[in-house]
Amino acid sequence: MDIKVDDLTGSKVAELVGEHLQGMTMHSPPESIHALNLDALRKPEITFWSAWEEDDLVGCGALKELDAEHGEIKSMRTSSLHLRKGVAKRLLQHIIEEAKRRGYRRLSLETGSMEAFEPAKRLYASFGFQYCKPFSDYIEDPNSVFMTKEL
Repeated sequence: MDIKVDDLTGSKVAELVGEHLQGMTMHSPPESIHALNLDALRKPEITFWSAWEEDDLVGCGALKELDAEHGEIKSMRTSSLHLRKGVAKRLLQHIIEEAKRRGYRRLSLETGSMEAFEPAKRLYASFGFQYCKPFSDYIEDPNSVFMTKEL
């Protein structure tokens, strides 16, 4: 699997980000959706990666710098055609390694509280993420859970 920084201009990446947003809309009320669209992912504080197997886009993920010591995982998504192949695990490993390389002391994330998000929560927990209170600009929301990991 080849994981590379992506400029978010390719049609396959746009489709996968669209799939991600659609999935969030299916499982979360509008006020609880914190997924970013293409324009929001292009902000300078966000690094976006795409994961490829030859010409197939298999997944994506992003790292948002909250401050010099704290990063947030955003836009983790495995293509629906490549589920259960270890894509999310590899992307998460990559993002954690990058966060450590940058000198972050903490890595956090927000995800949904509904059943559809259970696989994601299990993955994060398997990497040592623990449930926490809202961070950054998030507020308590019964449709969200927050997780964090000391690096």
